[in-house]
Amino acid sequence: MGALATALSNLRATIGGTSYPLVLPSAEEARRVGTALVSQLDDYLLPRLARLDAPLLVVVGGSTGAGKSTLVNSLVRAPVSASGVLRPTTRSPVLVSHPADESWFRKGELLPGLTRTTESSNDPQTLQLVSAPALGPGLAFLDAPDIDSVVDRNRQLAAQLLAAADLWLFVTTAARYADAVPWELLKTARLRGTVIALVLDRVPQEAAPEISAHLAEMLTNHDMGAAPLFVLPETTLDGQGLLSEDVTRQLHTWFAQLAADANARGAVVRQTLDGALAALGPAVAGLAAAADEQAVVASALDERVTAAYRTGRRNIEDGLKDGRLLRGEVLARWQEFVGTGEFLKTLESRVGQLRDRVVSAFTGRPAPGRNLQNALESQLVTLVRGVASDAAEQAYAAWSSYPAGVELLEPALQKPSADLPERAERMVRDWQQYVLDLVRKEAGDKRIVARGAAYAVNGIGLAVMIAVFTSTAFIPTGAEVAVGAGTTVAAQKVLEAVFGDQAIRTLAARARTELLKRVNVLLDAEAARYTDRTTAVGLELEPGTTLRQAAADVERAREELALTGTSS
Repeated sequence: MGALATALSNLRATIGGTSYPLVLPSAEEARRVGTALVSQLDDYLLPRLARLDAPLLVVVGGSTGAGKSTLVNSLVRAPVSASGVLRPTTRSPVLVSHPADESWFRKGELLPGLTRTTESSNDPQTLQLVSAPALGPGLAFLDAPDIDSVVDRNRQLAAQLLAAADLWLFVTTAARYADAVPWELLKTARLRGTVIALVLDRVPQEAAPEISAHLAEMLTNHDMGAAPLFVLPETTLDGQGLLSEDVTRQLHTWFAQLAADANARGAVVRQTLDGALAALGPAVAGLAAAADEQAVVASALDERVTAAYRTGRRNIEDGLKDGRLLRGEVLARWQEFVGTGEFLKTLESRVGQLRDRVVSAFTGRPAPGRNLQNALESQLVTLVRGVASDAAEQAYAAWSSYPAGVELLEPALQKPSADLPERAERMVRDWQQYVLDLVRKEAGDKRIVARGAAYAVNGIGLAVMIAVFTSTAFIPTGAEVAVGAGTTVAAQKVLEAVFGDQAIRTLAARARTELLKRVNVLLDAEAARYTDRTTAVGLELEPGTTLRQAAADVERAREELALTGTSS
């Protein structure tokens, strides 16, 4: 018993801790079922398991105007539950018990969410307790709201009370017994294993055989043919609004025998409890599937964002290889920086004199390369901003195709962050400084640095940056040469003259890797504007696994306990 109680408590915590925040077709139903299961665990399963010998609770439920309150009053021979013709009737449910059993129901272990009172109330969150000496000890009646009430809260409370029943006494009439809503609840009760008895009320004498036979047939067709069926004829009420004892005698005798037989009551309790426990597995399996769907959709949303920004990263990499960044202002400023076209022409044939030419070129200007550096920064920032803008639009469009994604979106996500331009500029400037520091460190005691000092380092760094804007290996394609008018060759020869062929490849590779790393950090921050929203909903990686395991623990403990004398 202790193992089952522990497993049930763990299941209750697991169900209560599982959320379905994403807008999906399965989410609303999962929330409803999860709430109902938690209520049943709190209202019935846990307290009943703790006290199998507690009084048997008969919940009297049925359709609007079926005569539930009149029947309860008639069975205890006192007007304990107010009845009337006005609908909907909004009042607290009434629980009628023998005075000796009242303390159990007053303690509040059963249906703990309802406040106990001894007065009639219109608050559905209260439970009115009434003592009835005419009702034998060991059995209590609970008059529930209409199961088909037009008031949502009444219907919800009726379903909650029925789930807390050891035995459900379903009351219907000759005119309403085939209605759809009651049969849906009867089906639910059957699936839960709840013991059911039925009262067919207000049956015209001449139609009694035909109607009762039809209802019995319907019960058989719904696998409830063994449920006791009591047929009450159409009759008048006495001065207290009660049915005559002759009318209720058969039903009264049945309940009196049940109240007097502890073994019979215990069998009903164990059958209903065992059935309710067995029904937890399939219900939790549905919750687990809905929880898994939440995780799958959240992952899909994240993947759409990842794909959008992955494309952006590829576009950045392509932009650093195909020479597109060497057009326009960058090309003009590079040519201005290295000198005249004649200088470019003599590079390949006069490499031996290049070091001296580089020094004079770099040291002969008061601020060498400032215009080129600005042009490089502007071109790179423009590329990053364009890529981030495209990625944001792609991610926004992808999420818009999911109802769950639409609910997480806001218009600002369709564009990059407002401060992206400033962050991109800062990122490029920091990278440029990194390249200059790299050149300074790698140059060491090279003669060019000794003779050219800061001007030489700055110029060589700019040449490295120009080379990074082309292919990784610095081998210019025909397109690059055409676009750059010799720019790539110039960059390569300047660097070769100072460092040597292998050294410039290493320098350029390191500079390019560092640039991509910094761009990735920038784009990761942009993508996080989306993925932070899926993270914020608090979904676990595999939420259904925990639910299934908790339900399996309950089922294992149920089978070991064998409440009904058998294990299955």
